Amino acid sequence: MDQRTAATAAGLDPATLHDVLRVAAAPDFDRWRDQVHRTGGCSDPIHLTGWSLAKDRTSGETLRRYSTEVEPGGRLRVACGNRRASRCPSCAHTYAGDTYHLIRAGLAGDESKDIPATVREHPRVFATLTAPSFGPVHNRPDHGVCRCGTRHPENDPALGTALDPESYDYAGAVLFNNHAGQLWQRFTNRLRRELAARAGLTQRELKDALRVSYGKVAEFQKRGAIHFHAVIRLDGPDGPGTTPPTWATVRLLDDAIRAAAVHTYTTITVPAAGDQPRRRFQWGRQLDIRPVKAFGDGSDITEQAVASYVAKYATKAAEVTGAMDTSVHCRKCRGTGLSDRYRQPGSALSACARCHGTGLSEDLARLPIPTHVRRLMETCATLQSIYPDRALTRWAHMLGFRGHFSTKSRRYSTTLSALRQIRADYRAAQEHVDADPDTVLVLASWQYAGHGHTPGEAALAATISRGIQLNRQTAREALRDQLALEAPEVPEGAAA
Repeated sequence: MDQRTAATAAGLDPATLHDVLRVAAAPDFDRWRDQVHRTGGCSDPIHLTGWSLAKDRTSGETLRRYSTEVEPGGRLRVACGNRRASRCPSCAHTYAGDTYHLIRAGLAGDESKDIPATVREHPRVFATLTAPSFGPVHNRPDHGVCRCGTRHPENDPALGTALDPESYDYAGAVLFNNHAGQLWQRFTNRLRRELAARAGLTQRELKDALRVSYGKVAEFQKRGAIHFHAVIRLDGPDGPGTTPPTWATVRLLDDAIRAAAVHTYTTITVPAAGDQPRRRFQWGRQLDIRPVKAFGDGSDITEQAVASYVAKYATKAAEVTGAMDTSVHCRKCRGTGLSDRYRQPGSALSACARCHGTGLSEDLARLPIPTHVRRLMETCATLQSIYPDRALTRWAHMLGFRGHFSTKSRRYSTTLSALRQIRADYRAAQEHVDADPDTVLVLASWQYAGHGHTPGEAALAATISRGIQLNRQTAREALRDQLALEAPEVPEGAAA
């Protein structure tokens, strides 16, 4: 079999197959494979060069020395850490796992993370705050027939697109996305006021009685509008380790959330500018609030289900709508469309020389994206000059949204940094590295040396990643089977 035939059989082009054979035949292939395996099969690893040295502070004895000179190509490959599944599935899996543990620890407790199990007894709900309407779109209502008279299948690309693009408020949609983070902040502030009012307390007195904790994630709807899913919990005044007052119930929390979501304080006003009218943004009418169950009572809203749901969307962004997963703004002017030297609107010299004043590095008309999404991105670029302080072109690939996709209040649970440190400590223990600062002095020097894979390395790394995923799936299935065998049998006729 010649190389071209082999490449076709393997689903690779001849050049990639040639590179695969080159990498696999290299004398240091085993070490390269070990590096990639340690990154989890990262699709875009960071390359580092440098050295580290561990010395005993008292004797000056060298305990450990490491240099990338012994590594393949003289480089150490580390995971990129990108949270987006569209960019690096393996690192996104790690990020989703960390988010799952963070959210679940705030629901079920975790002593290793200083969250007591008694947190399960605190009032907590899973709330979804949606965007308002900007015009009718193709959808799948309960009766199955869209306004257009069609029964859309679940994967119909028309879903979420405007029924009448000419009357759809594209400007309102991107401006809402752009202000959604501020709207959430106002909602949380108002929620505390609503809780205080229902308890007959002042806001100062409320702080001495309870604390509102939350963890949230942003998700794009198919129409390109952002909405938030949040776990909201009531704690005692010092956080999850303290018990909230008896009057703090799930019903009271539910009522306060509904009142806070529609209050006039929870409104963002965007003043009229250029050809754009004055707008006032509030959350949409669809407000879903469900209590979180500890062990489940036939409900799907359990601790595990909620944590899994939040973790799933923590690795996604606007690419789920068909948008680009990389920025499209001009790097030279940072999306402003203005020259660094001349910043007088209307002057011929004010336009950026690279993007000619558009603020874009891409021709949106040529991008392989849906028409509805393209119009949202074009609207971001159009509104840039009208609302220059909102950085709309810079966030055009996010359809105007400029906030964090997953956030939490300070005392909700542990932090992602703490979880990463636990993983780093575990890896250091595997390497038998004693880095006690009282007895060991660690010296190091690292330099960035690039990123990514060659075509052949990318194909091999993808195979390693699939193998790791298969091993994880097998382990989960084995654990599930073991738990099923260990579960006590329920006598026939007994109540479940």
